[in-house]
Amino acid sequence: MDPRDDTHLKSIGYLLWIFGFLGAHRFYYGRPVSGTIWFFTLGLLGIGWLIDLFLIPGMDRAADRRFQAGPLDYSLCWILLTFVGVFGIHRMYMGKWGTGLLYLISAGFLGVGVLYDFWTLNSQVSEANHEAVVYA
Repeated sequence: MDPRDDTHLKSIGYLLWIFGFLGAHRFYYGRPVSGTIWFFTLGLLGIGWLIDLFLIPGMDRAADRRFQAGPLDYSLCWILLTFVGVFGIHRMYMGKWGTGLLYLISAGFLGVGVLYDFWTLNSQVSEANHEAVVYA
């Protein structure tokens, strides 16, 4: 596989796995339904969270095949969203300054916008990367 097509990093997946009982790593790898289940059940009471330790390499390969590589870095977007999402910095990084500033003054639309981004960030980055490649 071409290193430029490595859209998601296992190291970031494992970093987010530390917070995996909240589903962060599952959202990162493009699995929002199970990420939400992990969020509300604390990683299926910790059992699913522990099992995911061994499933991350497969989730990483699937995400690399599914999402478009390009100038926007998925890992950086996810780190920004996970740790400072309420400030909208991840949106500003993607060039979405209006909503980024709105997140900044409204705590990520009072958290609802951040949850929306957990569900859709991979698609947002993939679409932006696709447009950058097509129009380059």
